[in-house]
Amino acid sequence: MKRLDVLDGMRGYFLVFMMLNHLIFTGGYMLVKINHNQLTFVEDAQGFVFMSGLLVGMVYGRKMLKSGYDAAREKIWARAFELYKYAMGIILIVLAARLILPQSEQIWHNWLGDTRLNDPMRMASIATFLFQPTFMDILPQYIIYMVFSPVLIWMCITGRWLQVAIGSLLVWMAGQLGLHRLITYPINDWMSATDKEGIRSSFNLLGWQIVFFSGVIIGSMTANRTIEWSKVFSPEKTLIPKFALAILVFFAPLRIMTANGLLPDSVLQKFGTMEVRPDFGPVYLVNFIALTSLIAWLLIAGSKHENAYVRKAANGLTALFSLSFLRLIGRHSLQVYVWHVLVVFAVHYMDGMIGPFSELTKTAIAVICVSLLALPAIYREREQFFPQTAEPEPVAASAGPIKPIKGG
Repeated sequence: MKRLDVLDGMRGYFLVFMMLNHLIFTGGYMLVKINHNQLTFVEDAQGFVFMSGLLVGMVYGRKMLKSGYDAAREKIWARAFELYKYAMGIILIVLAARLILPQSEQIWHNWLGDTRLNDPMRMASIATFLFQPTFMDILPQYIIYMVFSPVLIWMCITGRWLQVAIGSLLVWMAGQLGLHRLITYPINDWMSATDKEGIRSSFNLLGWQIVFFSGVIIGSMTANRTIEWSKVFSPEKTLIPKFALAILVFFAPLRIMTANGLLPDSVLQKFGTMEVRPDFGPVYLVNFIALTSLIAWLLIAGSKHENAYVRKAANGLTALFSLSFLRLIGRHSLQVYVWHVLVVFAVHYMDGMIGPFSELTKTAIAVICVSLLALPAIYREREQFFPQTAEPEPVAASAGPIKPIKGG
C-alpha cells in the first residue's frame, strides 16, 4: 500500500473522531469518552490541521518543483477560494434551515448567536472570518493558512526551511503572549458597538499556525527529498520514540485528572495557563510533537524492530489507517468535513426537538452519523462505485448478400 493511502486513512481517522466529539446530546453520551484525547493533550482537530498542511506541502511542493512557483500558487489560491465557497455555503444552508425549521433559532442559538441573513454587519463579519459559528471554524483558519502557503513552500523547497520553522515558532510565541490582542481587541470593541458578540473564534490563528506550517515544512521537504525518513526513523534509532513515549506517559495522568476534574485547584491555576487549547499552549505543543514523532517512527520503522510487541503495535497502527472506510473519507476530507457540520447541526436539532435520548439511542445515532461521512466521498467517486456500462453501438442493417448482375 502506498504511503499516501496511509495518510488518507489518518485524515479519515481524525474525521471520525471529530464527528463523535462534535455530536452534542442533552446530558452528553458515553461513546465520546472512547477517545485518545482522554489520555493525551492531542486532539483530532490538531491531527486534521497537521495532515492538511503535510499534504499541502507534499502535493504543491511537487507541483512547484515541476511547473514553477506561479503555477503552484495559482492552484493553491484556487483551492483556498473553493474552500471559501464551502465555508460560506455551510453558513447559508444552516441559516436558511433556521428560517424554516420550528424552534431552530432557540436550539442553535448558542452556536449561531443572533446571526440572521438580513443582518449585513453580522454577515460581513462572517464573510471576513471575524465571527465564526460553532464547528465552522476549521475551514476559515485553513483558508488563511493556504493564502500564505505558496511563499513558505517555495522557501522550503529552495533550502530555507529553517527560516520558515523559526518564523513559525516566533509567531506561535507571539500568540502565547497575547500580542494579537493589540489588533483584535480594538476590532472587537468596534464591532461590539453594533454587534453585541464582536469577534468570535475558537482558534488563535497565531498559535495554531504552527500545527499547519510544521506539516507544510515536512511535506515540502519530503517533496524535495531533502530528508530520507527511513534514515531519520530507523529500527535501530530508538531515542526519539523512547523520549516521545516518556513525555506522553508523564502527561497521561495529568490529562486523566483534568478530563475528570480531579486536579487540585492550586495546581490547576498554574497548569491551566500552560494548557490553553484555543492558543495551542505549550502543553499541547509538547504532547503534539511527542505523539506525532512516536506515530511516525512506528509507521516507518516499527514493523522492522526486533521487539515483537513493537512490531505488533506498528502493524496494528498501519492496519487501522489502511481501513478502506477511513481512506475513502480521507481522500475527500474537506468535503466530508463540510458535510459533517451539517449532520452535527441536524442531530443537535433532533435532540432539541424530540430528545433527550437514551444512552443506547445516542450510541446508535453516533454510529449512523459516522457511517454518513461516506456519502460525499461516495458521490465524488460515484463512477468507481457505480460504473456505467457503455451502451452497445447500433449495428447497421444488412442488405443481404450482393448478387452479381447478369448481363445479356
